Amino acid sequence: MRPLDWVVLAVSLAGIVLYGLWRGRGSDTTQKYLLAGKTMPWYAMALSIMATQASAITFISTTGQSYVDGMRFVQFYFGLPLAMIIIAAYVAPRFHASGVYTAYEYLERRFDARTRALVSVIFLIQRGLAVGVALSAPALVLTVIMGWPSEVTTLLMGLTVIGYTVSGGIAAVTWTDFVQMLVMTLGLVAALVTALWLSPVDLGGALQVAGAAGRLNPAVWTFDLNDRYNVWSGVIGGMFLALAYFGCDQSQVQRYLTGKSIAQAKLSLLFNAVAKIPMQFFILFIGAMVFVFFTFTKPPVVFDPGVQAKAEQTAGYEAVEREFNVAWNARRAAAEALPGTEAEFKAAQKAMDVARAKAATLAGHEGLNDTNYIFLSFVTRYMPVGVVGLIMAAIFAAAMSTISAEINSLATVSVIDVYRRHLRKEADDRHYLRASRWATGFWGMYAVVTAQYATNLGSLIEAVNMLGSLFYGGLLGVFGLAFFYPKVTGRGAFYGVLLGEAAIFATRFGTEITFLWFNVIGCLVVIVAGVMISALERRGTAAAE
Repeated sequence: MRPLDWVVLAVSLAGIVLYGLWRGRGSDTTQKYLLAGKTMPWYAMALSIMATQASAITFISTTGQSYVDGMRFVQFYFGLPLAMIIIAAYVAPRFHASGVYTAYEYLERRFDARTRALVSVIFLIQRGLAVGVALSAPALVLTVIMGWPSEVTTLLMGLTVIGYTVSGGIAAVTWTDFVQMLVMTLGLVAALVTALWLSPVDLGGALQVAGAAGRLNPAVWTFDLNDRYNVWSGVIGGMFLALAYFGCDQSQVQRYLTGKSIAQAKLSLLFNAVAKIPMQFFILFIGAMVFVFFTFTKPPVVFDPGVQAKAEQTAGYEAVEREFNVAWNARRAAAEALPGTEAEFKAAQKAMDVARAKAATLAGHEGLNDTNYIFLSFVTRYMPVGVVGLIMAAIFAAAMSTISAEINSLATVSVIDVYRRHLRKEADDRHYLRASRWATGFWGMYAVVTAQYATNLGSLIEAVNMLGSLFYGGLLGVFGLAFFYPKVTGRGAFYGVLLGEAAIFATRFGTEITFLWFNVIGCLVVIVAGVMISALERRGTAAAE
């Protein structure tokens, strides 16, 4: 990066942090610290929800996902609008009316303390693992740009986020999310404009090349449980995942619990129902346009700079590089001659992929997935001065919004559902406020440590959703029981969750069914098991009487 890029990045990040500290002032009670005194307007909540879900992973990995696999990942979100409507109509009003701090507090009122404790622990495990993945994305950026060790980059980002989150609580998190989402939008627009501007073909030509490469494939209608992304997995599995994430995950529920009214909370959810798919389509389209750019501008043999450097030191690299160059030239020639040369284009692409795999093997990284480095390579090598700094600021803003939201929600559940409920029941409000700040700091440092182990997960956007899908089916099922099955008992709910999680892990390790369906399977098992166990319990009670 050049000096102007560093200025843009530094000013953007400093402004965001200072704004968050300013908006978070006055968070001097537990209710203000964790729920912002229920004063948030709909537009702040709406962009906070969107920013929290977006994360730096969206920038780095979703664009790379589109580069290698086309735009079919957008089907992942096809069920989200319906999920948001259901949450706005049935879930948010119940949480608001109950006056709870956390979603899991509601479960004790409906069932019992052990169901609340079980689900709280599941959330802490799942979200605790995910926060490290979220922090690893911006660390990847700094490592690529600066060559700094990942330990240094994760610590730098972690301390920045911990600073304003510990100080201002959820108010600081929400208002910084609001600004960060605006910065992210500017970064996305800048990335697309630059990709199109640098390509030697116009928009029509770019669409023709992307189409020939199979990168413009937003809808796959074939029903296949083993195919990750098709219309059916997106509409059904994606809807269940969105219901669980936005309706049961405290990192999202806490956003609309801060609303000044239930009407404002509903508006924030419905905004996301309308805006989310277009935003993801736009991000994936950027990845497709980056593919077009690299069709006419030679890409590196391997996008991961560390692996590329290792490969260059090996004896067989020159032959592999020649093979790659021949294939790339053939692909470019086929692209320039379109239409009518689609077969030649795809054959050349396959030859490039073979050469890339050989280079990775030479470097000792057989089966390398360097999807997360593709967009970074484009940004750092080809973006104009100043725009690089803006894109970096957008990536960091996305990371900060997600990490701050996650450590704040982890702290909330730790204090409200564990510490205050089971360990220290009678302390005053100032004690719980201090405990919340300490818990926020703890989870922030936990994220710094766990981020060190999230560097070899392949596509981060897939990794984080696969991780969530191992737990979300159980969460969704128990809240389904709480909202819609009044005769289900605490015992039925508790053992239903355990059986649902067992079914998910059995599916994961015993079948080839893809992860979006885990949410459906887990939810249905929880509901069926909860209803049956409760019926047996009532029958046993009646027989005893």
